[in-house]
Amino acid sequence: MKMETIIQFIHQGFSVVVPFIVLLGVLIFVHELGHFSVAKFFGVRVEVFSLGFGRKIFNKKVGDTQYCISLIPLGGYVKMYGDDPNVDIPESQRRHSFSHQPVLPRIAIVLAGPFMNAIFAFILFTVISGIGEEVLQPKLGDIYPHTAAYDAGFRAKDVVKSVNGQAIVKYEQFKKIVEEGLATNLDVVVVRDGQELKIHAEPKTVVNKNILNSPTKMGELEGLNYLSRASSVGISDPLSTAASAGLKTGDIVRKINGIEITKWSELEEKIAATASLGKTEVILDVERDGHASKLLQIHLPLTEKEPRGSLDPSELYLSSIVSKSAAEEAGIQVGDRLVAINGNKLEHWEDVVKQVQSFQPSQGPLKVDYLRSGHLKSVIIAPRLLTQTDAVGTEQKNYALGVVTGLAYANPETFYAREPSLGKMFSNGFFETVHWTKLTAQSFVALVQRRVSAKSLGGPLMI
Repeated sequence: MKMETIIQFIHQGFSVVVPFIVLLGVLIFVHELGHFSVAKFFGVRVEVFSLGFGRKIFNKKVGDTQYCISLIPLGGYVKMYGDDPNVDIPESQRRHSFSHQPVLPRIAIVLAGPFMNAIFAFILFTVISGIGEEVLQPKLGDIYPHTAAYDAGFRAKDVVKSVNGQAIVKYEQFKKIVEEGLATNLDVVVVRDGQELKIHAEPKTVVNKNILNSPTKMGELEGLNYLSRASSVGISDPLSTAASAGLKTGDIVRKINGIEITKWSELEEKIAATASLGKTEVILDVERDGHASKLLQIHLPLTEKEPRGSLDPSELYLSSIVSKSAAEEAGIQVGDRLVAINGNKLEHWEDVVKQVQSFQPSQGPLKVDYLRSGHLKSVIIAPRLLTQTDAVGTEQKNYALGVVTGLAYANPETFYAREPSLGKMFSNGFFETVHWTKLTAQSFVALVQRRVSAKSLGGPLMI
């Protein structure tokens, strides 16, 4: 078993490190090729073209240039004749010297590296537009009651067809319109069960939490979501029909009566449809502990008392407890199902997050009700203020219990989008290049303004 773990670790390491090295090598090569090509164009002699640093594993001289590949693939360089202004260059060789070139050629040679990277990005984005890329369908995920999206009329599985007369092809288009729609009325056409419906929505103006985006305000339609809960079940009572049939918390139902499913909503619909036909059981093919290739078949009885087979979605069941947290010290355990906080019934994990993060010490500790082995229990907990670092290195302080949800999401529905015309391909390539160049510049501005932690230079931004 230890050997399997070691092999898996090595495999995971190679699956990350090798692509990273290849990608970095390509980017370095393109960058240095820019310097090299423009230097050659102006007649500057290039003495060394090297990829990597350290010990050389490939070394060959062609003409005036020594081409090298070194062991450490974390950089590269182009060494030009006369790039050291302190070295005396003979008069006859000055036309080949970098430092003796006019100002404009020297500027061109220096800027050629980053310019080549931009051209390379433009080419890549253009090609991707032509061959296609996987994007989200404009299909909505779970829309929970008591949210702005639900109140406006959106429902799970709605397919967005148009917004204010503009056709919607992918979810990102719809999301962008909502975020840019500051206090703007949106007339949305969705397809539901084969019929077109009109929905009027008014995004609320909120503070943009993404500090790498320039607008400080954005539109938000609370509850709008493209994700759906997976068909992962929770069992709160060991004497229930589901438990007696052999189901356990965390099991993922892959098939019902031989029909494949991925979402909790599909699980509910199939069970309800089976019960409506007067049948007294459903046959479930279940994945347990990540063993997708070896499904368990379980016969789940349907009774008048438990028409849904006593199944719950897994999101309010706890998959782990943080060591030395408030929850651990209060005695909460893995597998417990959260029921209520301060008497407020919990329906979704988001309810837990909102109530805990809005905690104020002056109001006293929280009363948390939960189910364990079919018995309702209560405990008094004071959430603790934790400092966490987000994706861009910014430290945030939030109250937390120290519990982790068993919530799992189904893979969203996607399709391959490609542009049929060269004009549209070039247009997408240009705008994508501008977008990511702008985002990179904004990242450095945010670093200077200290809105992004300098720690992120060794993390996501650097990568």
